[in-house]
Amino acid sequence: MQAGVASSAALLSSTALAQETTLIPSRGPGDTIDGSVTYASRSPFVKDGKMRGSANGLSGGGITPLQNSQGMVTPSGLHFEVHHSGVPEIDPSEHKLLIHGLVGDDKIFTMEDLMRFPSVSHFHFLECAGNGMGEWMGPRGQTVQQTHGLTSCSQWTGVSLKVLLNELGVRGDAKWLLAEGDDGARMTRSIPMWKAMDDAYLAYAQNGEFLRPEQGFPLRLIVPGFEGNMNVKWIRRLEVGDKPWWTHHEVTEYADPRPDDKIRAYSFVMEARSVITSPSAGMKLNGPGFYEISGLGWSGAGTVSKVEVSTDGGNTWQNANLQAPVLPKCHTRFTMPWNWDGKETTIMSRTTDDTGYTQPTYDQMYKLQGPIGMMHNNAIQNWHIAQDGEITNVRS
Repeated sequence: MQAGVASSAALLSSTALAQETTLIPSRGPGDTIDGSVTYASRSPFVKDGKMRGSANGLSGGGITPLQNSQGMVTPSGLHFEVHHSGVPEIDPSEHKLLIHGLVGDDKIFTMEDLMRFPSVSHFHFLECAGNGMGEWMGPRGQTVQQTHGLTSCSQWTGVSLKVLLNELGVRGDAKWLLAEGDDGARMTRSIPMWKAMDDAYLAYAQNGEFLRPEQGFPLRLIVPGFEGNMNVKWIRRLEVGDKPWWTHHEVTEYADPRPDDKIRAYSFVMEARSVITSPSAGMKLNGPGFYEISGLGWSGAGTVSKVEVSTDGGNTWQNANLQAPVLPKCHTRFTMPWNWDGKETTIMSRTTDDTGYTQPTYDQMYKLQGPIGMMHNNAIQNWHIAQDGEITNVRS
């Protein structure tokens, strides 16, 4: 990588990027300090925002603008959101969590109760199982926000689910949990007990502040690496049982078809995936020369061990630099210096995680799920760069 840094420095010094500058005179005093402002806003020059939409005003959400993302953490206000019956307004002083079923004692916890337990903080990504569902039949998204914007990464703070379950005592025949949200849809998902006792937790804070309403305020479930809607928001009830519940969403939207006319249910893990966020579709390169290729890699099965980048349509691959920290079930920022020669080409990336799994091509995905799949699309994304620098979404 040191050689890459040296070559990029040489490129910068020999191109129009290295220009003579004149110091700007002092601007003088800035805006007056407004004592009424208690929560800072962004610069008016920063325009990034979520793309939001809804079919009926209640189901829908917003997708993250990955194209200008920096580092691995998504700002809370740009974190993707998906809703099935709007966003409830919940007073935390009135919110309660019931844990019952195959436990020693049923119990209702208030938010004050939960926040008295030892806290945990972890960086984890969330990804909707439908992230990229529109790309199955062919390239449709015009930007990386449209193709991959249903994933985000935050630092979450809360209480370990294992601690709460051990507090109540779990019976030996307990194998599953039912997690239920307090939204109008009463979103419910079956969670394997092994996952609940492994790394799942109940989060009440995100990126150093209490959850935002669209992220489940005042309490949500986090099941690291599992498909997005298993991380139930506005959680109000956990029932411990001996078998899965086969809820509405588990047997309809969140199931994967197979070419043999069978359906795969409970395909929890969001497998290894990556995407180049810059340069990406909707952007235009300003002539030949040095560019930094940057993107995100992640895996719900573990830790990103490497991300490879191809700048010649997949003929050859080079290892990208992984920016620290590289954490389990977390977005990892990767970068690679690149000198574009001005010729037409296609760039792409692929992730390998610490289980040895490597992100597949679409042809490989079709063999597994067929060409009409919807959920769990983790295929390699191709960006085509034309001679004029225009970048578009292509399949090959």
